[in-house]
Amino acid sequence: QAILAEAARTTRASRAGFRRAPVSTVVRPGDLRRLASAQGEPVNKMGSMCCGGGENEGANEFKKGGENDLSEGPVKSRGCTDILCLPLFALAQVIFIMVTIAGLADGDPTKLYKPRDFRGSYCGVETNWNGGPSTVSQTKLSYTMNVSSTVDIIFKQTLCSSAVRDVLTQGDGSFSPLLDTQEKIDEYLCDCCLVPCTRCEGQLDNGGDLASSADLLTTVSGRMSELTDPGKAGDLFSPSGSNGNTFSASAFWEQATKYFNQVCLPTCSVDVANASGTPRSFLWAPTADLDLYDEWMVLSNAANNTMTSAVKSLLAEAFSFSALPESVCPYRPEMCVPFPGIDATEVTEGSSYCTFALAAGVVDALGSAASSAFETIGLDAFSSSASESFGDWVGDFQQSLDTFVLTAFLSFVLGLVFLVLLRFFIGICVWIAVFCTILAFFFGGAFLFVLSGQCEGTGLLDTGKQVSVAVVVAGQAAATSAITGESVSEAFTGNGADYRGRQERSIYGKKCLTWETQDSFPAYRAANYTALSPASATKNYCRNPYKADDANKAKTIWCVTSDPVIKWEECLPIGVIQPECPHGYAISGETMREALYYTSCVVWVLGILWVIIILIFVKRIRLAIALNKVAAVYLASNPTTLLIPVVQAIIAIVWGLLWFLSASFLLSQVPDTYTPTGYFATYAEAFGTASACAFWETGPDCEGTPGACTDKWPTGSVWKDSVCEPSVGSDPAKCWRCAPPRYVFDIRFAISFFVFLWNNAFNVALGQMLIAMAVGLWFFLDKEAKGKTFVVGKAIKTVFRYHLGTVAFGSFIIAVIQFIRYLMKYFEKQAGAQKNRVMVLVLKVLQCCIWCFEKCVKFLNKNAYIQTALMGTNFCTSAKKAFHLILRNILRFGTMAVLGNVIYGIGFVCITVGTTTLGYLFMRA
Repeated sequence: QAILAEAARTTRASRAGFRRAPVSTVVRPGDLRRLASAQGEPVNKMGSMCCGGGENEGANEFKKGGENDLSEGPVKSRGCTDILCLPLFALAQVIFIMVTIAGLADGDPTKLYKPRDFRGSYCGVETNWNGGPSTVSQTKLSYTMNVSSTVDIIFKQTLCSSAVRDVLTQGDGSFSPLLDTQEKIDEYLCDCCLVPCTRCEGQLDNGGDLASSADLLTTVSGRMSELTDPGKAGDLFSPSGSNGNTFSASAFWEQATKYFNQVCLPTCSVDVANASGTPRSFLWAPTADLDLYDEWMVLSNAANNTMTSAVKSLLAEAFSFSALPESVCPYRPEMCVPFPGIDATEVTEGSSYCTFALAAGVVDALGSAASSAFETIGLDAFSSSASESFGDWVGDFQQSLDTFVLTAFLSFVLGLVFLVLLRFFIGICVWIAVFCTILAFFFGGAFLFVLSGQCEGTGLLDTGKQVSVAVVVAGQAAATSAITGESVSEAFTGNGADYRGRQERSIYGKKCLTWETQDSFPAYRAANYTALSPASATKNYCRNPYKADDANKAKTIWCVTSDPVIKWEECLPIGVIQPECPHGYAISGETMREALYYTSCVVWVLGILWVIIILIFVKRIRLAIALNKVAAVYLASNPTTLLIPVVQAIIAIVWGLLWFLSASFLLSQVPDTYTPTGYFATYAEAFGTASACAFWETGPDCEGTPGACTDKWPTGSVWKDSVCEPSVGSDPAKCWRCAPPRYVFDIRFAISFFVFLWNNAFNVALGQMLIAMAVGLWFFLDKEAKGKTFVVGKAIKTVFRYHLGTVAFGSFIIAVIQFIRYLMKYFEKQAGAQKNRVMVLVLKVLQCCIWCFEKCVKFLNKNAYIQTALMGTNFCTSAKKAFHLILRNILRFGTMAVLGNVIYGIGFVCITVGTTTLGYLFMRA
């Protein structure tokens, strides 16, 4: 568009001084005059053109024989521009190759998508980080029981029961209590929440108190047997079982991440009885950091007597589990206990990931519908807890590479179809888009207005309909009043018994029937109710007729409707757009409702201003449409131009695939020293604490604490080991450990990423330069030569011979700006990991500013390439000329840019929707 406007401007300026360059019959002299006007220079009677209301442009004027002579098209005499940038561009490619070769030696892209267990170890590898298990034969990520979480409620019921409390705190006269100090007794009572203390909100509900040793043995043994005996799995998930609703309720499945470990196994479903190898036995005991650990150890190690023997026997037998053989499950036994009644199946055939499935006996006990629901809830719990990352995306991309290539090709085909259709429908598309923006302002303001008055329990659409009816009726009443000159009061008090207005529509727009002729409620006549008298004045207007002794009275005015189903409905007085909500508002905060109300007014005002701007710029909009039509004519005359974006897209796809592959080797190289290998006392110490304050709130309570495992980005994860570092002195036991992230960013990746950005920008800039040169050559051809001369070939020859350095220079600037913006994003992530909320906000603002600056530079670069194509000048000179040209004609360029974005937006939506649909169908296939 800018090239065509510039060429037309040059032709008009040269008309008086020399023979005008021949133009196509498609571009008429009137078109050229309008094109010249678009650049801001009025055309005088002699045909010359000046800037700034008649002032001569001087040295910048395009005239024959001058420095800016374009009478024969783009200048023929030109030399190489910005040639020094080409060696730098080549050097960048060499450095990229060297970095990639270095990455190939140590990287393992499969780590970006291979399944990982609860401790961050990869499935199907020989050696895992920090002494992790060898899982070369265990390629499936499946589920086992998290024993500590599963037996927690039974464990607490046992130790906090009256039977055990007597043993620990009282004795029986013959034997002393096992807790020998009052401090230990107080600690035990607080751990069980048997007394009010700071760690408890109330007494725990562990399934009921067990007062005697017999009750203790019967209840705990029964509950534990359902967890340790696979034959009782049906009872485990049944409300009538010993565990009641503990494992049968949906709450258990919603917290599936709490009750299951994700481990690497040879197949998804493995049980102890059918596993190859020798099963292992496992006696559960609480970890050293848990409350009641000391009491458990005291009971386990106590001398046998009449008080302790039953409890000791219970702890030694009831909490014993069978675990999978180590050859099947290469973890400690406590991590390899299958959950009774739980099978697992592959998510899809051949997948390394497993999903929940209930065993046949459990399905029979619960029913297929309930079983299916529980399986879905459990899977959703794990899905919601998974944190997607850049490494996961790269891994997914590698696995769906074939679908990506096919979808990318078809998206390009859709783009070509859109270009062809654009030639014929561009005017319609633009005006429809303009009309849609007006509607967007109107409906956007209406949405905010309706939302500001939405009542609690009322749907948004119902509220919108109610408001619409109120507005229309109020408008009709105002028009009628203006015509007749008659004004009627719509005021009423209380429940509307005194209302005498003329509302004849219900709140949802239903027509009201005349009181004297309606037969739905024949008792409501003027003869029976004063509010309906006289009948000649009441007609079908809304009222609230009732007698003092009526059992049922409406709370406001109403009418009998013409709807055969909804025979009566409440009304609003004319002029009341947003009634009071007696039961509260959907948005409870009054400040927020007022903000929405005033924002809706602002949106409507902006919409009105937008309509005024459209009316003012209607001629320029038509000119912009004409320019786009001329561009379409160019494409029709030179269809080979479409090969430029085709080749660009192919290069971009191939380059992107190669870069993603090379980057995956670099990303997967997580240093052994990146993540701490030690133990930590609490989850908060390992993972950190987040701020509970809004971003504008400050103060000590709003400061989060970075965790030892998550204090830098990319962050790892946290897991709890069943074998802890024992407490030393006053230091507590330490059971929490770190898992490394899948990927990291280092200087090698930074170099690779910068070259990726530079090559992408170079590819885009080269296409812009080629098209600029081709259009410039075409515009000045004789009418007979248009469509016959291969301007694309000439453009390629000229650009590759003289201006690749300019393309490299301009694309380098874009790459640097983009790299700085992504670097700010990296720093933002680091600040977030350090819980530095202020720095996160500062970096977000910086990214926004850099993004805006990048858009401006891209726009300037594009016009600089046009200047280089026309004049053969280097990048800096071209950018200077382009800047002054834009500055002199900023409103014209603004109009062109807005219309260009409208067309771009339409194409973006059409192509994106089509590509997404096709990609989804391919993925499903």
